[in-house]
Amino acid sequence: MSEAGLRLDVDFARSHFPALNAGWALFENAGGTLAASPVLARVQSYMAENFVQPGAGYDASAEGARRIEESQRLMAEMIGAAPDEVMVGVSTSMNVFLLSHAIRGWFQQGDEIIVTNLDHEANNGAWRRLDEFGFTIREWRFNPETAELEMAELEKLLNSRTRLVCFSHLSNIAGGINDVPEITRKIHAAGALVCVDGVAYAPHRAIDVKAWDVDFYLCSLYKLYGPHLSLLYGKREHLARAANNNHFFLADDMPLKLNPGGPNHELTAALSGITEYFNILHRHHFGASNVTLHERMKQVFTLMADHEEHIAAPFVEFLRAKKGVRLIGRQTAAQESRAPTFSFTVAGRRAEEIPTAVEPFKIAISSGDFYAARCIRDLGLEAEGGVVRASMVHYNTEAEVARLIEALDRVI
Repeated sequence: MSEAGLRLDVDFARSHFPALNAGWALFENAGGTLAASPVLARVQSYMAENFVQPGAGYDASAEGARRIEESQRLMAEMIGAAPDEVMVGVSTSMNVFLLSHAIRGWFQQGDEIIVTNLDHEANNGAWRRLDEFGFTIREWRFNPETAELEMAELEKLLNSRTRLVCFSHLSNIAGGINDVPEITRKIHAAGALVCVDGVAYAPHRAIDVKAWDVDFYLCSLYKLYGPHLSLLYGKREHLARAANNNHFFLADDMPLKLNPGGPNHELTAALSGITEYFNILHRHHFGASNVTLHERMKQVFTLMADHEEHIAAPFVEFLRAKKGVRLIGRQTAAQESRAPTFSFTVAGRRAEEIPTAVEPFKIAISSGDFYAARCIRDLGLEAEGGVVRASMVHYNTEAEVARLIEALDRVI
């Protein structure tokens, strides 16, 4: 809970998202949040003023390089890392693909990589493809009754040949929060590394890669109120050891060596708008402060989590009470247990029918497998078209959730 009962000023937060003025209640935030106004301003500013090759001595070029470097530094501070431990890339799927190529030389035939059947394909497919090099891919399977990854099942898989375990901090289908520090300790004790997909977690909670001791961590910045880019963290010693994906003369340039072609300039320069948005919220709620950016992020996310739990609770109650509706995952809105990403099915209805039915109410939800096709298959939901998903973030309101409940109550 937030200190002294402080609550998020949601109207103030919403004032930084112009797209919210269109009258739609947007509940597909797990697919991508809106970009905050400081991000929008920085994209326009860079393209208007610094859209030249960065890094030369003249003003526009030097300033362009400064903005890109500043954003790289701020993204690292945001998650508790050093600037040379984070790489900005085009997507999480691509970042994992590049990482898998950069570290595959660490493994020998017969070595084992563990992936899950719960998670988004981003932290799945690239690792599974390494079986063509003779590595053994093993699957940490979730409990289909609870849609949960269970530690006991992981313990059965870990052995002296395990080299890497890839799993999510938060399922984009089930919404339950996995205990990353505890899972990481267990994996490290077995002598293996971890690669954590934090894409679905990052919009809801602060990231602290050092405290968790993860080896690699990923998040999509367009799901963290920014532009369509992704962030890859790797411990410095791992990135130094990784093979070069880039031009030969960049082999010692961390983390650029992992990223052929380098980052998008204008969108990377705009990433500082994410942290500026959090700074704006922090000043509004906490006043002047000399705490670090990382601490400011934690304090603001505490307000966000409290708000999200508050607005999500009636929705969970509605889904649980509605006849014929099955809520996937944990049956609660409690912030210590889950984020407000809710997937559900409706008996006798295909999943895609429901979002279409609520569109006249200007309610935006979605349906399908959400790139977690293995999860949907193993939940036995392919024939129904997957799940319906409604996902909330801090800029959603009690009134919007009430509209969502009313619309669904009419159509299902």
